[in-house]
Amino acid sequence: MLRAYGPQFWWPGRTRFEVIAGAILTQNTSWTNVERAITKLHREHLLSPAAVERVPVNHLASLIRCSGYFRQKARKLKAFVEFLRTRYQGSLNRMFATATADLRGQLLSIYGIGPETADSILLYAGNHPVFVVDAYTRRILQRHQLADRKDPYDQIRQTFESSLPANPKLFNEYHALMVHTGKHFCRKGEPACEHCPLRPYLPVTREAKS
Repeated sequence: MLRAYGPQFWWPGRTRFEVIAGAILTQNTSWTNVERAITKLHREHLLSPAAVERVPVNHLASLIRCSGYFRQKARKLKAFVEFLRTRYQGSLNRMFATATADLRGQLLSIYGIGPETADSILLYAGNHPVFVVDAYTRRILQRHQLADRKDPYDQIRQTFESSLPANPKLFNEYHALMVHTGKHFCRKGEPACEHCPLRPYLPVTREAKS
């Protein structure tokens, strides 16, 4: 995939908090919609934890409406910044200095943050060695008979983490390449297997069915 696409330079974001906000906003929507929401937050100078905590939740929700589920996502952003303030005095440096397993458990306790969002925050904003498993990753693995649709999230994550060096840069690039493949080739409805660089590794019996 790297030979075919080159480096992906993912996750886009000018600051760590912008990456965190993007990880929350991208739930159940496309990145295009997230970019529009991020642009509006940037224009309103609301891409810092303190600013998000100060802004009224209804106004915050109106700015991120384009990301879908905007009322819930406004609450999720509020919940995260409250956690950051009460647990780490508002410091991302302190938060990300926490041991990976401990911080992951803390993030999962926050309203609206599930495993994929927590791992995105850890990897892309915090440079922690965790592998992000999203819908693209699952689809590619299933079509290559490397996972079953019923496999738990953490089982798939641990498969990657136990098979690769614990290198955040490697995990970052690997996941970004999987996302690119899923978006452009291993699509849900009409996969473009004939042009996919992973085609030589796709089981013949599955290609036609996919």
